[in-house]
Amino acid sequence: MTELTGRALRLTVFVGEDDTWHHRPVYSELVVRAREAGMAGATVLRGMESYGRRSLVHTSRLVSLSNDLPVMVVIVDEESKVRRFLVDVQELVSAGLVTVEPVEVVRYVGSPPDDTGRA
Repeated sequence: MTELTGRALRLTVFVGEDDTWHHRPVYSELVVRAREAGMAGATVLRGMESYGRRSLVHTSRLVSLSNDLPVMVVIVDEESKVRRFLVDVQELVSAGLVTVEPVEVVRYVGSPPDDTGRA
């Protein structure tokens, strides 16, 4: 069972949903590598609207502009684990934004795996 409390870091990676790494979505590869690295967990959130460096608005409201919507991968874990994982992030993210912020984990208790090994 995974437990995490107290001081930690939140790693947030902003990429486009069309960004790929070896024909696989970058956000998916980040989740796979986070799991392999033993991170406490990873969550992928899809945005509805955004603009970035080129000031081009991407929105889910207009079909013609709904390509490459923003995706955030959020990971919270101990500082040392997040810092080590940044090597993978640097390899995978060629365009986007990566932030690291200190957080206080009030409660996080992972559930024990079931008979299939899934939590």
